[in-house]
Amino acid sequence: MEPEVQHRPTNTNPTSSSLARLQQCLVLSAVVLALAGVVWGWTHSGTVLFGSLALLTLGHAVILGIETVAAAVINRRDPGPGTGAREWLGAWWQEVKVAPRVFAWRQPFRWRRLPDSVAAFPVSVPAVVLIHGFFCNRGFWLPWMEQFRVLGVPYVSVNLEPIFGSIDEYAELVDEAVKRATALTGQAPTLICHSMGGLAARTWLAATPGAASRVKKIITIGTPHRGTWLARFSHLANGRQMRHDCDWQQSLVARELELHPQRNAGMFVCWYSNTDNIVFPASTATLPGADNRLVAGTAHVALAFHPRVMAESLAMVAPADKSPSERTVS
Repeated sequence: MEPEVQHRPTNTNPTSSSLARLQQCLVLSAVVLALAGVVWGWTHSGTVLFGSLALLTLGHAVILGIETVAAAVINRRDPGPGTGAREWLGAWWQEVKVAPRVFAWRQPFRWRRLPDSVAAFPVSVPAVVLIHGFFCNRGFWLPWMEQFRVLGVPYVSVNLEPIFGSIDEYAELVDEAVKRATALTGQAPTLICHSMGGLAARTWLAATPGAASRVKKIITIGTPHRGTWLARFSHLANGRQMRHDCDWQQSLVARELELHPQRNAGMFVCWYSNTDNIVFPASTATLPGADNRLVAGTAHVALAFHPRVMAESLAMVAPADKSPSERTVS
């Protein structure tokens, strides 16, 4: 009988998150302002009352709607599979529902829950390294961590900081996480990355001689491998690096090819969607030579928790006798 993987807080876990503190302030400030509007509107103005309630509950829906419309327009020029207004509307609604759970609850208030695995017992299955995306922390992965615990898969995670720093600065964090994951089982781990996290993994791969032999597989979910149109509006260091086919993106490809000429053969699995409201045009989330897998009609954050994405990705890392199904993870 295989020994159970142990998970408990240790000094190797991410111990702080400036992103969590920032999001706590944002969430609490929004609630206080909205409640103040409700209290004032209750006695003075019904318009202010309902406006405050709408801002609190649906303000993010407007922003997501603008992103979705922009993505729908830009994607018309993409060579990938197209889609219709109904699918775009469905993707927008998915994101409206999932975004508050991630950005207003899991990341600011629950990110310490479900600590990383410790090497208490030898296990036969390799570990997983979880690498989140832009404006996120390890709390993003809580539904995945729950599944890993059920399946007996050891995992480690990172908090990519500085939040708005250069993606190149994250290579050291990824390297440390890979070392921790390898120490758990003595085997090369699989990297599972969402959005910008995939670029952090590729940056580590390109900056570290021999890195390709230290990982089993790299799974990316909605990663802007060739940047995204939306990043043209960013003036942040990591935001600028995600501009579509920018100098930094081209330099990354050149460095990868220098160290790993067959960089994508058998190593990368890239999940992408034709209704991604953050990474578009859609084909920018794919890599030449990789196992590129389309999930139609799904938005950016929702893509990471899509039943097919989770089931097939978990099946790549789970013990053979515990392969999950889409029903298990939905």
